[in-house]
Amino acid sequence: MSPIGASDDRLRVAVVQMNTQDDKARNIETAMRLIGDAAATGARLVCLPEVWTYLGPEGGHYPAAEPIPGPLTADLADAARQHDIYLHAGSFLERNGQDGQLLNTTLVFDPSGDVVARYSKIHMFDVVLDGVATYMESSTVTPGDAITTFEIDGFTVGLAICYDLRFPELHRILALRGAEAIILPAAFTMTTGKDHWEVLVRARAIENGVYMVAPAQIGSHPPGKWCYGRSMVVDPWGTVIATSPDVESVIVAELDLQRVRTVRRQVPSLANRRPQAYRWPDPVSSGTR
Repeated sequence: MSPIGASDDRLRVAVVQMNTQDDKARNIETAMRLIGDAAATGARLVCLPEVWTYLGPEGGHYPAAEPIPGPLTADLADAARQHDIYLHAGSFLERNGQDGQLLNTTLVFDPSGDVVARYSKIHMFDVVLDGVATYMESSTVTPGDAITTFEIDGFTVGLAICYDLRFPELHRILALRGAEAIILPAAFTMTTGKDHWEVLVRARAIENGVYMVAPAQIGSHPPGKWCYGRSMVVDPWGTVIATSPDVESVIVAELDLQRVRTVRRQVPSLANRRPQAYRWPDPVSSGTR
């Protein structure tokens, strides 16, 4: 007998969209409630967004950060056990970086509450949005350096976080390592999200013949910044099969392994690769002058 939420090469996934603030205790309370709502849909896998424990001024990053293991991971393990689900813990700031810095880390818990996957964000969101805002994630966060996949009920799943979306090479490597779905928790800015979010999520799905599962942050948070939201699930053809309204919410979708196989047979871009013809420029250009 297949587990609840998984049958015949299908996996039921619930995506949680949050409006995280600078009150960590309240954020955790909200997340636990939404995890319960998501589990009640019959989902086998529940996914949280990026940095859901704290969104606020940089001065609050370190106080809000957690060790692994720690009190937060104990609560998340309990939630996975209580609801009998796989729980993708979005991402949160981990006290385990270099020189007092942090890591932006995601964990995946199985229904027994055991950690079955771990990934720390590789690409730092260091950007200047002219006339809008400057973001410098690397000022408090150390980048990770390991690419991660894990197995759930016959699916191979890859992990990425937010700004990683803009680096197609990471998603291609995940697909070449067998990923049939990629989970990408995010806190995309309103400025970039309205023009780039859906385009990039769908592109990564199409390029690699994978499901993209993308839980996001929505709305304003201190100090006067905004997240775009529009959490979504995209199938391997690039079709958006579920998307969130512009409020805290839970959406549900079914992932189908046969759909992955069909799309990859029809458009065999992974099989048609020619690695022997690819050469990285030396030195690699940033594309600016």
